[in-house]
Amino acid sequence: MVESVPGVTDARISRREGMPEMKIWVDRVKAASLGLNASEVADTLETVIGGRRASQFRQEGDEFDILVRLNQQERANIGQVSDVPVVTPSGQSVPIGSLVKMQRREGPVSIERQDQERIITVTAGYTGRDLGSIMNDIDERLSGMALPSQFSFNYGGEYEEQQKSFKELLLCLVLAIILVYMVMAAQFESLRDPLIILFSIPLAAIGIALMLFLTNTTFNIQAFIGTIMLAGIVVNNAIVLIDYTNLLRRRDRLILRHAVELAGRRRLRPILMTTLTTVLGLVPMALGFGEGAEVQAPMARVVIGGLVTSTLITLLFIPTIYTMIEERGLRDEADAREPGRGVAPDSLEPAGAD
Repeated sequence: MVESVPGVTDARISRREGMPEMKIWVDRVKAASLGLNASEVADTLETVIGGRRASQFRQEGDEFDILVRLNQQERANIGQVSDVPVVTPSGQSVPIGSLVKMQRREGPVSIERQDQERIITVTAGYTGRDLGSIMNDIDERLSGMALPSQFSFNYGGEYEEQQKSFKELLLCLVLAIILVYMVMAAQFESLRDPLIILFSIPLAAIGIALMLFLTNTTFNIQAFIGTIMLAGIVVNNAIVLIDYTNLLRRRDRLILRHAVELAGRRRLRPILMTTLTTVLGLVPMALGFGEGAEVQAPMARVVIGGLVTSTLITLLFIPTIYTMIEERGLRDEADAREPGRGVAPDSLEPAGAD
């Protein structure tokens, strides 16, 4: 089933058949009618096939066990084993073949256990496709298979390690966003402005998805690391805009809309220059030049895609969100100062506007 999935190569199973064995079932009802139990029948079979130590032979200081059992030719013949007599408590001798059912077959060469449970390991390689899509196909096929009672399947190997890494990196991403927010809250001395700036992080996801799609790149661990890096990079443009807007409103006493427009015009060139230099610096890595560079390429592509789209959208989206929230705050302040009378927010005329 696994081998039929596209992209899977060298599928192997750890359990190999080939060890000859003899399966024996004891007729407990018939044995009990003769005064025997399954343990006594098993002891007789163990003696004739496996052997029982009767004594020891010593020679020149070495000791050798003396085993009593059938010879090799008779042990290999089911008919000979069936003729072995068993003595009942009444002294009657009956052939053991009348009390048991024997079947010769091939069993596993070895039995693997984990946590005292039997396991069978299926290993395989992959090529031409990413690990995630292959595992999705395998899981889809296995989920439709009816398993016997107390049977289950678990995924391990590289896929298990990848899932563990993704969970740890997700925690790192959350911590990175929290730390960025804490630093900005301390610098702005506000809880509202850093929250507005954090809106630029989800905007980077648009560029990440678009870049991965255009370059046919999978979202792997390196790409996840690039996403964590973006959490601290994409907020820079919004910080510049919001900080300069607050400066214009506080220092030059500009009304809200004029301050936002002036900050956008004056900070457009520095924002574009910063983004362009970062993107150009990552282009060689994104193209995968050099030996082993293809491993780091997803990280560079994620950073480039997220940074470009976040910058372009931030120049429009962040000022809009900032204006909406600030106007709401100014209206609430005006209503609190003069209840029952609405006052237009920030009615001062612009000073020093270009």
